[in-house]
Amino acid sequence: MTQGEALTILKTGANIFLTGEPGSGKTHTINEFVGWLRASGIEPSVTAATGIAATHVAGMTLHSWSGIGISESLSRADVDRIASKEHIAKRIAKAKVLIIEEISMLSANTFEMADAVCREVRRMDAPFGGLTVVLVGDFFQLPPISRGRDVGFAYTSHAWRDLNLITCYLTEQYRQDDSSFLDVLSAIRSGEVEEMHYEELMRRHTTPAELPLDAPKLFSHNADVDRINAGELAKLPGKVMSFRMSAKGKDSLVEGLKRGCLSPETLELKEGAAVMFTKNSPQGRFVNGTLGVVVGSDSSGMPIVEIRSPSTGSGHRLRVTAEPMEWNLEEQGKVKASVAQIPLRLAYAMTVHKSQGMSMDAAIMDLGKAFEYGQGYVALSRVRRLSGVYLTGINQRALEVHPEILEKDRDFRAASEAARDAFAQMPEKEKTEMQKKFVKAMGGAFFEGVRGKVKGVSEKKNTKVAGLPGRLAETLQTVRDSKSLKEAVKARGLVASTIVHHLEELKELGKLTRADFAHLIPIDVVDEIHEALRRVEGDKLSPIFHALGGRHSFEAIRLVRLMRK
Repeated sequence: MTQGEALTILKTGANIFLTGEPGSGKTHTINEFVGWLRASGIEPSVTAATGIAATHVAGMTLHSWSGIGISESLSRADVDRIASKEHIAKRIAKAKVLIIEEISMLSANTFEMADAVCREVRRMDAPFGGLTVVLVGDFFQLPPISRGRDVGFAYTSHAWRDLNLITCYLTEQYRQDDSSFLDVLSAIRSGEVEEMHYEELMRRHTTPAELPLDAPKLFSHNADVDRINAGELAKLPGKVMSFRMSAKGKDSLVEGLKRGCLSPETLELKEGAAVMFTKNSPQGRFVNGTLGVVVGSDSSGMPIVEIRSPSTGSGHRLRVTAEPMEWNLEEQGKVKASVAQIPLRLAYAMTVHKSQGMSMDAAIMDLGKAFEYGQGYVALSRVRRLSGVYLTGINQRALEVHPEILEKDRDFRAASEAARDAFAQMPEKEKTEMQKKFVKAMGGAFFEGVRGKVKGVSEKKNTKVAGLPGRLAETLQTVRDSKSLKEAVKARGLVASTIVHHLEELKELGKLTRADFAHLIPIDVVDEIHEALRRVEGDKLSPIFHALGGRHSFEAIRLVRLMRK
């Protein structure tokens, strides 16, 4: 199934299981769906099975969202107690669409506990209390944490069966373009690894002297990762650059963000340190997983990282100044907590678990101690081409996936093909009517295509906003309607830096004019910042901020800089 076919089905409001191989575009597809929901006035509840996955989607773990926490079982009294908590009850009662990422790492028991709490809060004997549920993930990847006991996959639960899910199995590939490498990954995934596949991998077996200096080492165990990173940093000469994470919001929510954030709370770097970016650049300069080397710092102390240019090929090097970025926890469209840090981590070592969701140019893998089904598959599938794989060890388990999943995957593929065929035969008018009914039932406003109208929005405004990702469309309309940046922040429920990030993305897409946002900053402030921009060489924020004596925020400087472009 293509991403477009899956998105059409998602928009009908059916309960969906969205799956596919690593690199097939699951995250992109769900982001498009979330954008469409928000553009229609429907705010989804976005959750994930783990803290790391939650930070990728600006959501919270399902455990926190549902109030079940770390419980391994719930009595009737426990369900009543959780449902009686005002903030939990309010959150679940207001929810309309529940999205759960990394479903493979959620046990059947945890899935059923969340279902029980939703039924109780919403007073409805239907799966998850009648919520529209979208599950995202790939069961060939890392399974639920067992804590020494057998746990079932989420699809074995009664709640899964009750949801009557439509399976959308994405079959396109956007990460790997190396046919021989894809053959190896497909063989592992289908449980048909032969001698030729093993030999293909062993061609990448590398001695310690041949290992690249700027590629991360992926390990199956957590114990040695911090020791290796700290040890390699200590070997480098020069002064340590230290960056402390800042935070806003309720302590418990902030702690969850810190645990899930791939950048550490205190980031220590030196010139010459191998690093990895942990977030996507709005301007496309780097992505989560881009590797580089620290080559110095700018006048304000921000690290300068040399990376391979994403646009001109692997041979060309590009220098990027890494400035603080934010990780947010959003609920019902409002930012409840945020942390800000330089989007880097030391790249000498990391666990396979923390690499899940990344796309890497290269990685050094010690799969000789792989102990869990799927670990080898996840590690290998992070890398774009076989030439970027450096193996220092491998065992038989590293090439194995869970035997139960092999059989279940055939069922998922067959169900997806049946759904694709059924929707392909359905008249477009009928599919549109299904989408209209869903949006209306959720209290939203339907618009069709880039020329459709959103109820309550003038046709002139809507033709400019429609067709954009929902978060950008909503920010653009909010900015147009606001008298100041402060007012836009309050109306949108986001922090100022996120609003400006959205405007920068809109500019990159060619969807922003000066008239859309110039009114956010008083003209005298614009003139003063404009003069500072003219005087100060370069386009870095910190020198301009200091030249202005700190009188104006970084966001104001960025907006004026955007006006000049």
